[in-house]
This record gives sequence, structure tokens and C-alpha cells, in this order.
Amino acid sequence: MRLLIAALRRARIPATATREPGGSPGGEAIRRLLLEGEGDRWSAVGEAFLLIAARIEHVARLIAPTLAKGIWVVSDRFADSTFAYQGYGRGLALEDLTTLHRIALGSFAPDLTVILDVPVEIGLCRATARQAGDDRFERLDRAFHERLRRGFQLIAAENPGRCALIGGSRDPQTVHRAVLEAVADRLRVAL
Repeated sequence: MRLLIAALRRARIPATATREPGGSPGGEAIRRLLLEGEGDRWSAVGEAFLLIAARIEHVARLIAPTLAKGIWVVSDRFADSTFAYQGYGRGLALEDLTTLHRIALGSFAPDLTVILDVPVEIGLCRATARQAGDDRFERLDRAFHERLRRGFQLIAAENPGRCALIGGSRDPQTVHRAVLEAVADRLRVAL
């Protein structure tokens, strides 16, 4: 995300970075609730409602006002992560998650979703290396993470106009170039 923001700024495209859950004071408070504690701290339904609440605040307080100023928003995660984690990973009905999203945000959706696909082992090693301590999702079993990866792959396959699935196992610069190509191609900008 940091490399993409820098490339957008070099191309004179104003952009801001954010994350989910988080991105607003309320969203950050919910992030702490979701990521701390034991793996079974929340039910899948409880997680989904917390994530939707954080997303409502995130969109209302940061994303929508930023977009209204003509500034691009690059978010580390959004609704597809809820579908992958709570739907495919935790077993909630995708139809129910779709309904929750529609109630919360109407038809609001990203113009482009970049999904970096890596084998489970690589993803978990990278997540552990970049954080001071792992979050409770990372402590969930391997089967959860396999369902999660498959969920993201299915989301990309079902939404080819909005999603770009990029192999993330390569070196960071190669992955970055693939991300830039996807952004330039899909959003019709020169990077």
C-alpha cells in the first residue's frame, strides 16, 4: 500500500491510505476489540456486526469526505475481507453478509480491489514478521486460513471487473509492478 500511494503521488494523483477495521476513531476502537483476545472471543455474527459498524464510521468520517475532495482512497481491506473472513472463513451465509452491507452502505463499493494471493504458510509468516504480536485471526487454524484464501480467490473470480488477483509470492518489487499495472489498466491512469 505504501508503494502504491507513493506511485500515485508521483503521478500527481492525490491519495490517502487507510485500513479496515479502523480508519476513524470509532473504527480504530472496534479494531482493537476484533484483533485482541482469543480466537473464539467473538462469534462470526458478532464479528460481522462489529466490522459493519466500523465500516459505516470509516466511510462516513474518512472515505466519503476524502473522495468528495477528489482524493483517491487506498484502503487495506474493505467489504471483500468481511465476505472472505466471516463468510468463507467462519461460515456465515454470503447472502446475509450482502444484506448487511447493503443496509450499511447501499451500493457503495471500491472501483478496484487488488487481492494479493499467497499460500497460507507465506501469508502467516509475513503477517507475523510485520507485527509486534500476532492478532487473533492469525491464531485460527490452518483450515480457516485455507478457506479464507479460497474465499478471496472466489471473490476475484466472481467479480473480474472490479477485482485483480495478483500472485503475491514474488519479490516486493515484482508484486508492486503487477499492482501498478492493474491500477493503471483498470482505472485508466498513467503510473
